This record gives sequence, C-alpha cells and structure tokens, in this order.
Amino acid sequence: MEFIADFHIHSKYSRATSRDMDVQHLAEWAKIKGITLMGTGDFTHHLWLEELKNNLEDCGNGLFKYPACRQAGQGVYFILTSEISSIYSKGGRCYRIHNMIFSPSFKTTDKINEYLSRCGNLASDGRPILGLDAAELARIVFDIDENCMVVPGHMFTPWFSLFGSMSGFDRIEDCFEKQSPKIFAGETGLSSDPAMCWRLSQLDRFTLISNSDSHSPAKIGREANVFDCELDYKTIREVLKTKDKKRFLYTIEFFPEEGKYHYDGHRLCATRLSPQETKANNGRCPKCGKPVTVGVVNRVEKLADRAKGYTPANAIPFRNLIPFDEIIAEAKGMGKASQAVEREYRALIAKFGTEFEILLGAPESELRKGLPQRIAEGVLRVRQGKVSIKAGYDGEYGIISIFGDEEKTEGEKQLSLF
Repeated sequence: MEFIADFHIHSKYSRATSRDMDVQHLAEWAKIKGITLMGTGDFTHHLWLEELKNNLEDCGNGLFKYPACRQAGQGVYFILTSEISSIYSKGGRCYRIHNMIFSPSFKTTDKINEYLSRCGNLASDGRPILGLDAAELARIVFDIDENCMVVPGHMFTPWFSLFGSMSGFDRIEDCFEKQSPKIFAGETGLSSDPAMCWRLSQLDRFTLISNSDSHSPAKIGREANVFDCELDYKTIREVLKTKDKKRFLYTIEFFPEEGKYHYDGHRLCATRLSPQETKANNGRCPKCGKPVTVGVVNRVEKLADRAKGYTPANAIPFRNLIPFDEIIAEAKGMGKASQAVEREYRALIAKFGTEFEILLGAPESELRKGLPQRIAEGVLRVRQGKVSIKAGYDGEYGIISIFGDEEKTEGEKQLSLF
C-alpha cells in the first residue's frame, strides 16, 4: 500500500501553535492534503494524551485510527510521537538537542511519561524542556521498550539540534554515546535536504526522514515521507531501520533555501550571508558587528567530507515541492492568506481530490486541463525545480519566486504603481 506520512507535528498544547491543532482538524487537513498517516506529536502532555486516548481507535498494530473518517472512505491513521528538548551541560559545554520519540502503544507511552515526569515538568509545554542528556533520554526510552524509535529532529538547525552550529555536536557518537547503534534515522529539517546530508559519510547508515514540524493544520505535509508497505508500526520501523528503498520510496522536501536557517545572517540588520561572506566578515554582521547566526549550509560545509553532488548507493530519493497555496498566491499575485487564494485552493482540491494529487500525481495534460493556466504552469515549474529563491536566514523564511518580474500579472503591475 502506497501512502504519505508526516510524523512530526505539534498539538495545541505546544507554544505558538494554532488552537485548531486537535485530532479532528488534523484528520480533516490530512484528507485535504492526501496524507494517510500522521504523527500525534506531544504525547508527553497529559491533556493531549487524554484527547488522543478518547478520540483514536487502537488498530492493534501500533497505529491508531480516527473513527470519524470512516464515513469519508479511507481513514486517517496516527502514530504516537513526541519531541523532547534536552538542554544540558556536558564536558563544559551547553547543548540543546531536539529528539523525536516514536512509541508503539499507549502502554509504552504511559511508562515513558511516568519516567520523564521525574526529570521535569511535562505539563509546561507540548514539547517539554528537560535537563536530560540526549544519550540518557535514549537509554530511558529503549529500556522501557526496545521497539521505540529515537530520531534526532531537524539535525542541522542552529539552536536546537544534533549538529546545530550554536548547540550541537560534530559526531553522532559524541551525542548518543553507547546508544548510538540504536539510532537509525534522522530528520532533515526544513532548511536542509537529503542531498546536503549525503555530503557527510557518517550519515550513510541513517535513513533520512522529512516532516512538517507543523504548528497549524494547513501546514501539515509541507515535508513528508512516501512509503509502499503495510500500514503498521512494526513494518514502518523495519523499513526505516533497514533503509529499504523498495518500501520507502522518497521524501517530500521544501526547497531548503526556503527554510528559516539555510544561510547565515543577522535578522535585526536584515543581513543574509553565504558561508563565504561570513568567513570574509570573520563571522560578524557587516552592519552592526555582532556575531551572525551560522546556518545550515555553513554547518554542512564544516562537517562534510564529500563534494556537492555525491549520492550514496543506498540513498532514498527525494522531491522538492512548494505548498499549493503558495503556488496559487504567486500565480494570482496575492498573499497566501487572502480569501481569494483560499477559495481557489478549496475549489481546485475538490476537483482533483487532494493537494498531493495536484503537486505529485496528476499528469501534465490533466493539470493544464483542470487548473487555471498560470497555476498549472506554476505547479509544473515547481516539479521541474524552475524556481528562484532568496535563502532564509536567522529565523526568516526564504523568499521563493516561480514567475519572474516580467511575468507579473496585470493585477500585480497595477499594484506596483501605488
């Protein structure tokens, strides 16, 4: 069975998240997007866990189904996931590491929560901050249930990740120590993609996954994973552990330049720097002289032992995409939050079935027949990678363009006069 999975999201109990990050809205948006399997996120929060237990049906295979979806045909399934923020000192340095935890059952989840509650306040946030060494966190989880998975989140993000320039390690073994052999997957994050990760030979044994890390329902699936296997926890874990290319087909990725930490920079001075420019400025902002936030590209360059373009023999393929509402917005020359863009989005989804059918599945002939001409052209250009992007930096998303200035709509030209 081929299906799309987004494992990493946050509930309404995490900071800076939409109040609509509940089971019902997640299931509704999963149907709109074309996602079959969602991570629950935040299972360490007692109120969210209670909501999950009250609303999800246990399938008996490590996955859970939202019953309300039955009437609409194929249901939406959930897998128990959470993210832990570990902030701790080690060897005289402070580290800030985010790790995802996958659990095969509510029973295991309850045991994890019972133990972690001794280490900090799990009720303070959907993604709790614990003064717990990442290696110790992994030991605790695996001692409770060896079928759990621990996955380093957004591995290169500067402030909170395994390899983060401001917070992380240079080697996986330095982070997870004796638990390292039990770690077999890593999350790319929005500001990097597999091609960047392939430059590090130390990552060859890891399966790279991609997820939305969404804080609102409409943004689920902006990164995701495409499988062709049985829909159960044990099989998915086996596919990830063995890096099975026949059953893990590809990942869906942002164009990494659009991510908030792709380049170096200093947001307050609107300074965006390539690694070469950062080096020329001795790591400081050329406007104010303060240290810049070193981004993902620079960090990859520092850790890489291979040239750009290298592809390992066992690499899982990937496809870079742009969310459909962003394509519509640029095609129409409007903000993606405008009502006109939302109306167009809903109407076209109703025609094609799901967002991923438009972005990935429908052949060119159907797109040109069923979409407005400019929107169809936008989708096809994205599929071909024909976009231009000003890279994101220091917490600012990159600015992506599908159409050049000479291709502005008449409406955009009129607006530019005022």
